[in-house]
This record gives sequence, structure tokens and C-alpha cells, in this order.
Amino acid sequence: MLSDSLMDRLLLAQLPAILAVARTRNFARAAAELGVGPSAVSHAVRTAEIRLGTPLFSRTTRSVSLTEAGDILVSTAARAFGEIDAAAERIRTAQGDVSGLLRINAPRIALQLGMTPILAEMARRHPGLTVEVIADDKLTDVVAEGFDAGVRLGEMIAQDMVAVRMTPPCRAIMVASPRYLAENGAPRTIADLAGHNCIGYRLLGSGAVYDWDLKDGDREVQAPVRGTARVSDSDYARTLALAGVGIAYIFDMQVREDLANGSLVEILPQASITEPGLFLYFPRRAAEASKLRALLDVVRANLAKAG
Repeated sequence: MLSDSLMDRLLLAQLPAILAVARTRNFARAAAELGVGPSAVSHAVRTAEIRLGTPLFSRTTRSVSLTEAGDILVSTAARAFGEIDAAAERIRTAQGDVSGLLRINAPRIALQLGMTPILAEMARRHPGLTVEVIADDKLTDVVAEGFDAGVRLGEMIAQDMVAVRMTPPCRAIMVASPRYLAENGAPRTIADLAGHNCIGYRLLGSGAVYDWDLKDGDREVQAPVRGTARVSDSDYARTLALAGVGIAYIFDMQVREDLANGSLVEILPQASITEPGLFLYFPRRAAEASKLRALLDVVRANLAKAG
């Protein structure tokens, strides 16, 4: 029969897998996060449940949730592991070493507009640090999902988070190819958009179809649009606009070169609105971590360079 101390040590070895499953609510995603096979995660959870004599998770074919016993274990273990991580960060900081894994949740638009130069500079400054960027347009709760930080448009950030600007403000504009305009003419008013083929957006978070935010004189208005194509990715909207499919609603930073070389033409510039730009955000306590401070240094330097 195992002694209590040995049983506790065996249970301790299973905790990373248990915490990962609790965080992701999925055995396969937990395995991918830990870099092991799903069977290893299942074995770890089963081992812990046998040791404790009670289930930690309720499993169905569609969902995984914590039992009452699992919630007690995870809430206590998560705090303890958090304190261990914080202690390790303090030690690394004292040695001037930035290493480990930094997880960032970001919408696809951020990958195109803000992340590439930042990741390039992070690689140059901190070769021992792995920055993992998960593309996600669903407004994920970064704390609940175990991310160190997230990237969002300014007005989409919860007020209890620290926000640091990543990019200058940008304009949301309408563009079309010269071919489309030659064949269909150019709208002269917002109302004219109803007669044009507009490339729409489906919002992944809510599932709603996005009405374009535009400016009509001194008023901001929402314009419902229709067309033969609807997408969830603004870069693909740009591709379709370049192909002459229709009018795209897009950030000016994404099509700066296209506008300069004449591949795309801005439509109704007086109706464009200014968005606050992209921001890095994170819980206040996370700012103590050396890896996040290193990221903030690069973000601020990159913004200063962008002017």
C-alpha cells in the first residue's frame, strides 16, 4: 500500500495535465498545449482520480467540465502553480534571463498589422523565449484560457485590463478595384452602396453579419450591405476586392500599397471612420513577469518607430 507522502508525490506529477484540461475543457487541446499525446493526458487524469477516489471531470461526447472535487483541487493547485511560476520569473529576472513561453491571443488583423515586426525583434533580443501567437477572432477570455496577454482594438478591451497601444489609430475605409468601378461605377453616397456588390463580414464571436460603420456628415451610421461574397477575414476581403469581386470595407493600413500602386481605389473617403488602433492588454498582475515586460519594451519601441 502506498504511503500518503508517496501518493501525494504521484498526484503532484499529474497536476499539469489536470490544470491543462481544466483550462481548455478539452483533452486533445490540453495534450497539444503540453506537447504530449491525448492518451498521456487521459492516463494522468485517471491516475489522479484513482488516487483521490473520486472523479475530477464530468465527460460527455461534447463537453468536459469540473466536478465539485475537481474544482476544489484545480482552484488550489492553480494558485500554488501560479506562485511557483512567479518565483521562477523573479529568479530569471534577477539573472537577466528572459526565457520560457509567452502566449498571446490575437485577432487575424493583428497578425497582418502589428505582430510581425514585434516577433522579429523579440527573436533578436530574447532567443531563449518562445512567443506563441494564437489567431482568434472570437474575443476569447485571455485569463480563463491561460494566455499571458491579448491583442484587440481599443474599444473592445475590458476596463479591468491594462492596455498598451501597439499601432497608431487607423481608418476603416471602402475600396474597390479599377475594373469593378469601370464595370459598375462608383457610389456617390452611402445610400448608393445598396446597389453595389459589397463584400460582407460574418462575426465569429456573435455569428452576426456586420453592418459597416460609416460617417454621414457629423453622424456615425451603420450601413447594412449585401453582395455575392461574405467572409470572416479582412485579408481575404482585400483579395476579393483586388480580383474585382466588389467593394471591401477594410483598414487603410492593410491596403496602403494597393492604394499607392493603383490596384485599389478608395471610395467615399468622406464616409470613413477612425478606429483607435490595436492594443496589447493583460491583467495588471501580469506586468510583473519579465517576459511580458520584455514584450512591452519591444511594443513601445516599435510604436515609436512607426511614428
